[in-house]
Amino acid sequence: MNTRESRIRVKKLSDITLVEFIDRNILDEAMIQLIGEEIAQLIDAAPSPKMIISFGGVEHLSSAALGTLITLDKRIQRNNGQLRLATIDPQIYEVFVITRLNKLFQIHENVDEAAKSFA
Repeated sequence: MNTRESRIRVKKLSDITLVEFIDRNILDEAMIQLIGEEIAQLIDAAPSPKMIISFGGVEHLSSAALGTLITLDKRIQRNNGQLRLATIDPQIYEVFVITRLNKLFQIHENVDEAAKSFA
């Protein structure tokens, strides 16, 4: 029996994998590690993965979560894939700006815009 409960929802939008978070606060180190492992499995399961990570409903994000995002982005690039981030709360977006991660990631207002950006 799997005692670890998933903290993400995964949806397929044709050839794009959409990842959404279940929790409003992504702060716990163990939870962040679990989320990172789950997303890494999704990346490795697809040749040239196209992935959108939606932060809709997320209110707080730790620096460890940002580190995990960077690691996942590198993994996607190694697999000749593309990552988009979407639906980021303005306060969380401020952290992306301060850390200059808004230059590293393609960040979109919503999932539809992010999906169109793959074309």
